[in-house]
Amino acid sequence: MFQHGHGHSHGHSGGPAPLGPLAARVVVALLVLIAILVAIGAAVLWPGPQRVDVPLPFQTATGEAVETEAGTVIESGIGPCGSPDATMVFSGGPQPPPGVGYECFRAVISIDSGADAGMLTLFEHVPGPGQPDLQPGDSLRLVRGTDATGLTRYGFYDYERGVPLTLLALAFAAIVILVARWRGFRALLGILVAFLVLVMFVLPALLDGKSAVPVALVGGAMILYTALYLAHGVNLRTSSALLGTLASLALAAILSWLAIEALTLTGLSEEQNTQIQAYLQHVSISGLLLAGFIIGSLGVLNDVTITQAATAFELSRLEPEASRSQVFGATMRVGRDHIASTVYTLVLAYAGSALPLLLLFSVAGRSLGDVITSEIVAIELARSFVGGIALTLSVPLTSFIAVLLARPPGYATVEAS
Repeated sequence: MFQHGHGHSHGHSGGPAPLGPLAARVVVALLVLIAILVAIGAAVLWPGPQRVDVPLPFQTATGEAVETEAGTVIESGIGPCGSPDATMVFSGGPQPPPGVGYECFRAVISIDSGADAGMLTLFEHVPGPGQPDLQPGDSLRLVRGTDATGLTRYGFYDYERGVPLTLLALAFAAIVILVARWRGFRALLGILVAFLVLVMFVLPALLDGKSAVPVALVGGAMILYTALYLAHGVNLRTSSALLGTLASLALAAILSWLAIEALTLTGLSEEQNTQIQAYLQHVSISGLLLAGFIIGSLGVLNDVTITQAATAFELSRLEPEASRSQVFGATMRVGRDHIASTVYTLVLAYAGSALPLLLLFSVAGRSLGDVITSEIVAIELARSFVGGIALTLSVPLTSFIAVLLARPPGYATVEAS
């Protein structure tokens, strides 16, 4: 497999072979030390009991959290507007308007859950952009609230997507398990753990006013330790990938901070961040932006590092007489192909998700320079560049660690004469 000049094999013990066990002990010790630091960080940053007021955009008229119920469109079409039953609860048919009014879109909705299950409500709106096109049989989520007089009213909240999303998730899980088998199942458990870490630690800690960067680093490390060992097993190959990913994650954090400072990114170009600044003043927007950069780099870093570690170990197994430098060179050749494909994947993924925004910029007649340097585009470009730099540097780093760990004791090294 490996091409080299005229050489000869040595089975001596004075060469680089003893580095394998030593490197294994060093890597394991480093991972244990980092795990202890992560545990301490989680204990210090763990959110306490909190009571956050519901922000105004998400409140009902009485200041409570929005409640939703299931609903189904019974009939819809253009008709006279102004019925007294609009948004109200009724049975039978809606009352006609008290006088001659304008026509608009009307939809009779069956309320399928909650205290008013089995009753009806009526939606009226003028057709136009941004208005839902409700058709008979559509499943909806209805927002339920109480007006100033104490009467219950309903409004359109969103389409019901629970069933199709569940079916899609089951199909995803089934195919992953069918193809990857037990390892695929463990990978799905890793996804579940990542979700739990975000919901139970990262988000509550941010709401608790904890510094976003330590929270993101500790949360990211917790995800990596659990997800990698669950999906790939507790072994030296996974450990080399984990150490390379953790080092690259720290590098991504530094690069993210430098990018945000150098580009003066505020995060206020995004509507969600503006609402957070207005209603959750104790949460740092720049810190939240930086945490998003860090968490967002986890997936691509994990993908690259585990591939490099697996490549190094497989090459070492197939070519037991190859030297570490040869295994490293071959692993890097695989890594360069991986870098080439992953880097443009990052940029194309952003371009695909940002097509509506880029279309608006194009019809606005703005120059390409203005579009690229606008904050909303610069944030995503900076995120792509930071992720690209971190993943590129993770390839030689992880390859080097994996090659040190991959050599079995007593192997024969091939040296060029």
